[in-house]
Amino acid sequence: MHGEVAAPLLALNDITVRFPGVLALDRVSFELRGGEVHGLMGENGAGKSTLLKVLSGVNQPQEGSLRLGGVEQQFASPRAAIAAGIAIIYQELHLVPELTVAENLMLGQIPNRYGVLDQRALVQRALGELERLGERLDPNLPVKRLSIGQRQMIEIGKALLREAKVIAFDEPTSSLSSRETERLFEIIRALRAEGRGIVYVTHRMDEVYTLCDRVTVFRDGRRIETFESMQGLDHDRLIRAMVGRPISDVYGYRPRELGEVRLEAKALTGPGLSAPVSFAARRGEIVGFFGLVGAGRSELLKLLYGAARPSGGAVELDGRAVAFATPREAVRAGLALCPEDRKQEGIVAIASVADNLNLSARRHFSPAGFLLNGGNQQKVILSRWLAEEISVFLMDEPTRGIDVGARAEIYHLMYGLAEEGRTVLFVSSDLAEVIGVADRIIVMKQGRIAGELPRAQAAPDRLIRLALPH
Repeated sequence: MHGEVAAPLLALNDITVRFPGVLALDRVSFELRGGEVHGLMGENGAGKSTLLKVLSGVNQPQEGSLRLGGVEQQFASPRAAIAAGIAIIYQELHLVPELTVAENLMLGQIPNRYGVLDQRALVQRALGELERLGERLDPNLPVKRLSIGQRQMIEIGKALLREAKVIAFDEPTSSLSSRETERLFEIIRALRAEGRGIVYVTHRMDEVYTLCDRVTVFRDGRRIETFESMQGLDHDRLIRAMVGRPISDVYGYRPRELGEVRLEAKALTGPGLSAPVSFAARRGEIVGFFGLVGAGRSELLKLLYGAARPSGGAVELDGRAVAFATPREAVRAGLALCPEDRKQEGIVAIASVADNLNLSARRHFSPAGFLLNGGNQQKVILSRWLAEEISVFLMDEPTRGIDVGARAEIYHLMYGLAEEGRTVLFVSSDLAEVIGVADRIIVMKQGRIAGELPRAQAAPDRLIRLALPH
């Protein structure tokens, strides 16, 4: 029918989901077209996860309708959603570590002959799917031996083998390297070219602008706005839709008086550094370390913290030389590290919030009762150290995987620490963040310091020029 706009691949109309005491989705309507990547943004608790659970058949709405390919659907279970052609690739991947690549790919549809596993057919089909994904992997390799990026490709392969028409990604790059992220984007663009509909949930502004055709913003269980094009869409406008306030309020920079030098590195060398590193940080100062992945920033923090052993140079704390053989010694001296991988290095994920707070301080805290999502994990770690006599805070990507609203709380806490006279050193790959929060920015490149700029001179182009390899 010439001139008519094609019906959306997926349409949710006035979807309402209630839990006891909570209106998780409030008459939400959302459309996904075939051949588009549709970004989904909003703070934690905005309703994004609940929407994915409605799509996947985990949650059944009390009101509203869902149409797939123009046909109304009611998914009573995840199995029903999968059968209809919907796949959700969650941040926490649903693979069986002990099984092989081939077995994970074919879970639920493993080929057999007269009820006996057909190993040859299993491997052949797995090889075909791996080739399609551009992954050179041994199909007989246990999944537990794969990187996070490779495991994610297995999840995507599972979705494709089930002929999914709609594929939703939930914060897919939160644990990926830059190379793995680029590979993931290539795959997503190829899926879009095949006419599939992609829902892409992320907190990262750069990813939305790089990858998405449209973006929908949720807040407090409601759909606030759908932006029909990323072209010319102002960052501030997008953030205002997410948090109900302009971007300047998110960073909320607070200047303060700086004291004497508290921490100083003098010609420090060690693992991950290609040249001696020297810098000083003052009492009450927030110093941001910017650079590309692999620039040596995390390695420098570990050298300062006693998690790695320096091969040369010196570190001084309040004018006295210190050498930490272990992180425990660093904590005793007044240094604390909030690591990038909070789940592996910063918290005990199966313990309660109170237990985590008390790992280093058996006093002051017992605020149980909130979920350990990314933002709350970080707040738990920071709260843990607030109970100690810590004078220097080392923070590695403190807001990675955290929504805009929770970020504002972390920044507020960082300013509070600095105003108490503590020193904060933080690593961030988010250019807007280092410019918005730091008093001074040190740029690292290929294992060395490439330059440093005070806040007033920290223009984005200058920082990028320092960070990029020549």
